[in-house]
Amino acid sequence: MEAQRLLHGFCSNSAIPPIQNPKKPFFMIFNPSLDHSKRWASFKTHHYDAPQTVSWSKRRLECRNSVEKAGGFTGGEKGLESGIRRKNLAVFVSGGGSNFRSIHEACLRGSVHGDIVVLATNKSGCGGADYARGKGIPVILFPKTKDEPEALSPNDLVAALRGFEVDFILLAGYLKLIPVELIRAYPKSILNIHPSLLPAFGGKGYYGMKVHKAVIASGARYSGPTVHFVDEHYDTGRILAQRVVPVLADDTADELAARVLHEEHRIYVEVTSALCDERIVWREDGVPIIQSKENPNEYS
Repeated sequence: MEAQRLLHGFCSNSAIPPIQNPKKPFFMIFNPSLDHSKRWASFKTHHYDAPQTVSWSKRRLECRNSVEKAGGFTGGEKGLESGIRRKNLAVFVSGGGSNFRSIHEACLRGSVHGDIVVLATNKSGCGGADYARGKGIPVILFPKTKDEPEALSPNDLVAALRGFEVDFILLAGYLKLIPVELIRAYPKSILNIHPSLLPAFGGKGYYGMKVHKAVIASGARYSGPTVHFVDEHYDTGRILAQRVVPVLADDTADELAARVLHEEHRIYVEVTSALCDERIVWREDGVPIIQSKENPNEYS
């Protein structure tokens, strides 16, 4: 199989002429063997609906100091104040991608010392992919299926992410199991957010509204999002951060989902900030903890 694969979207910092019609994105042919500065593209028009503008909270999270890098690859520029290089991020989505959008907005306003350089999805027409195209973020398809014959194989996915010099991978509502090839290529560098307090209500089949319905049916008094590192199974990687919300006596699944999602947007941005600041530290027992940005001697 040839190494070249289709990338839906375009790269805003490449030497590609501007597109006059924003409703007609193009396909980028990606060659993983080429240097980042020497990528090339051919173009085909393909109509899609322009994404809506989304506004987000302006709360600023300042970043400083580092202890230990959690993993990943090198590349990018060093920060003028901290001396820490900006990190290149890849985000994986399957749906609307609200967490992806909140992280992207945080990167733009400086709350996160990194940049989303590529989006991966298993659904080329999902809301997250449309948003990425509208913001000039390249979109790649994974995995290959009969509905997505141009999608990448696991090895080509790794090659593509390396071509973008990706440091960390963030799963944000991505519903496919991550291949072992990617986990081995990015050790301690892949995060996922899950809408329950793991290890409760996690694993295969627990996603989206199914999680919140199960929480309410169990009689649990608390729920909330969990950010964890990704291993070869669903929702079993090391827990990095959690946020607790109450489960009210008369809650519906929709009401609980909205309460949890509000905290997801906050905690994923905060964790991504710590990740890009190199404030993730691994204890001797293998548990990851986050160094405080205000006091380097405190951890959570």
